[in-house]
Order: sequence, then C-alpha cells, then structure tokens
Amino acid sequence: MKTPGTAWLDTEEATALLGVSRATLYAYVSRGRVRSEPVPGSTRRRRYARDDIERLRARTAERRNPEKAAEQALHWGLPILQSAITLIAEGRIYYRGRDAAALAREASLADVAALLWTGRADGTQCEPTTGGTRTVCAPATAAKRTVPQPSRGGRGTARPGSSLPFVARAQAALARASAEDPAAYDLRPQATARTGWRIVELLATVAAPARGGDRTIDEALAHGWDVPDAAALLRAAMILCADHELNVSAFTARCVASAGTSPYGVVIAGLAALEGTKHGGTTARVEALWESLRGSADLPKALTRRLRRGEPIDGFGHPLYAAGDPRAAVLLEMLPSSQNAAFARDIAGAAEAVLGEAPTVDFALVALTRSLGLPDGAALTLFALGRTIGWIAHAIEQYAQDAIIRPRARYVGENPA
Repeated sequence: MKTPGTAWLDTEEATALLGVSRATLYAYVSRGRVRSEPVPGSTRRRRYARDDIERLRARTAERRNPEKAAEQALHWGLPILQSAITLIAEGRIYYRGRDAAALAREASLADVAALLWTGRADGTQCEPTTGGTRTVCAPATAAKRTVPQPSRGGRGTARPGSSLPFVARAQAALARASAEDPAAYDLRPQATARTGWRIVELLATVAAPARGGDRTIDEALAHGWDVPDAAALLRAAMILCADHELNVSAFTARCVASAGTSPYGVVIAGLAALEGTKHGGTTARVEALWESLRGSADLPKALTRRLRRGEPIDGFGHPLYAAGDPRAAVLLEMLPSSQNAAFARDIAGAAEAVLGEAPTVDFALVALTRSLGLPDGAALTLFALGRTIGWIAHAIEQYAQDAIIRPRARYVGENPA
C-alpha cells in the first residue's frame, strides 16, 4: 500500500545512495529497515522510501566518521537529543501522537497547549476559572497575577504611533513581566505551564490590545484585528505553528532553558531566533514577493524572470516534505473566498509549475493575512504566538532533564607556537 507523503527511489537510486549491492538493499528491506512497495503499473519492480535510505546513509557516515557526523547533525542531520513533543513522519506532523492538522481544525488553542505541556488535552490537570468552567494549565491562576499590559491600540500588530515590530514589543513586555513575576522561577512542570499561559496571554495582548470580556485568544485576536469571523482560521494557524520538532528557535529555547533561565527568558530567546530571515522572518520576504507579483498578467513568466535575475522565490519547498508542507495545505484550504485567496492559489500554482515545489507554512501565513486584510507583519505575529506554546513545551521537557546543553567545538584555527 502506498504511504501518503513519502518520497520514493528506484532500485538504482537507492543502491547508489547507500553504496551497496542490490542484495544488501533487499536485506535491509527484509529486516524492516527500509520500506518498499511495488512500482505502480509494474508487477516486478519495487521502489524504496527515500527517508529510510537517507537515515541509513547517515548512520553509515556516523560509523565511518563520528566527528563529521556530529557536525552534520546540526544541519538537517541525525537527531541530537530526545523529545516526546513532536513527530514529523510520512509527510505529517504529530503533537504527542495526535495529527496536528486534525487538531488545527477541531481543538482549542488551550487544549493544544495542555497537550504539549502536560500530555493531556482534556483540561483535567488544570484549575477552574472564575466562571466555573475548566480551562487549560490554570489560565485563571495567570489572571490572578498582575503582569504589565501594553498600551491599548487599534487594529493591527502595532499601536498607533509605534514603529516597533511585534517581536521588539513582545520582548520588551516579556522582560518587564519577568521582573514582576517571581513565580516564573518555579521550574516544576505544572508551575512552568501556568507561567507559560501567562506568557501566551501577555503576547496576545501585545498583538491585539483590545481584548476584554471572556474571549479566547483567537477570538481576542479576531476582535482586535477587526476580523470577527476569522477566529477559527487564526486559531488553526497558531496551532499549526505551535511546534516543528527541533527547529532553530526550539533548539535556542532548549539551550536557554538548559541554563536554568525562566520561561520568560526562554521565549525572549525564541523570538530572537524566530525573527531571523532564515526562520520566521521568511514571511517578510514572502510579503515582498506577494507585492511584486500583484498585477502580473502572467505569474509563471514573472517568477521565471525572478529566477533569471538571480532573485529568490521564498515560501516554496521544504526539506522535510517532499509532497508539500502539510501546514500550508490546511491553511490554504481554510482560506475564505476572496480575491486575495484566489491570488494566493494562483501564485502557488505558478510556483509549482516553475519550481516544482509546493507552498510552505510561511507562504500560507502570508496568504492568510492578505486574505483577511491584516497589516504587514501579522504573519510573523501569528507564527510567534503559536510557536511560543512549543517553546514552553521544550522548556518543560528540558527543565525535567536537568542537564545543560553544551556541545564541543572542533578547533580549526591557528595552533599555539
């Protein structure tokens, strides 16, 4: 049976990559180390799962040259630490064994936070709210503790008169809140989860100050951004961005947590990494691409001209997903009917025709914010709000391990005299 989302190699490609004979390849298959299936339309030929082949190849390289393997592990290589938070397999993402795409459509943001932080998504480990209903990781406890609130503003990610982007304002608010929240230094799992929810609510207030009432975070964002019917779409985006295994911001968060820093410091560091142009900051380049393509009568030709000029086409092709980023697929499918949503699909079709690559979550976030008429930077804001939940999960896991992350460097400079 065909495995969805799997890239396949024929026998010649598989043996060439591994540097082994056909007999050795067949032995790997018989031992369950490489998945195999019949080639469609053929009764004799078979094909082999590329990720299994790559994994075996990496392990062989590790045995032959452990130092080189350790270096490559930091660049889409072998796993370097254990985690029970997120699995990426078969072109899908799972949060503690549950399909993230399904959670994005069905679960609340609070329940996903509980799932990632405590392993349970039913709220049973949490305290009741003041209204008597049960919520996740004691948001009510968070509400009892006063944390600094940013100035109120109107629609968009920045209050009127402020030129600071969301990440800068969020980091400033977190630094101040950290100084006034002594409970944040209780690094036990449940205490960290409560601090984590205070942090998430604070960042939501930074993003959309006009909250009020008993609105959930996604409802508050929809209200603050003046898109009241879009709460489900905003919630799905944040859930899909919550975690993505050991990406650069999650690894940064774990390193900082391993030093014993409070969750506020963990999130400040995570935001610094996320804002980088090779991570969440890619959304800014996708926004620029979007604007440059607006009004183009022939999108494939416009993209081809960019390639000829040596200009990048950001937001397409992801190293982990040969069949396309599943997060992007969910968000693009959920876009409301609009001219901008149609334009997003046109760009995606043109890019696939020119590049042969599907959209990433960065493109999907920009398509979402453009479809809703949100301002520049809103895509990164949603990314950051969702990913904060993942950083807290990694912090909880790292605190429990009680070990500092301290790799060694292989010195290649000038030797002493």
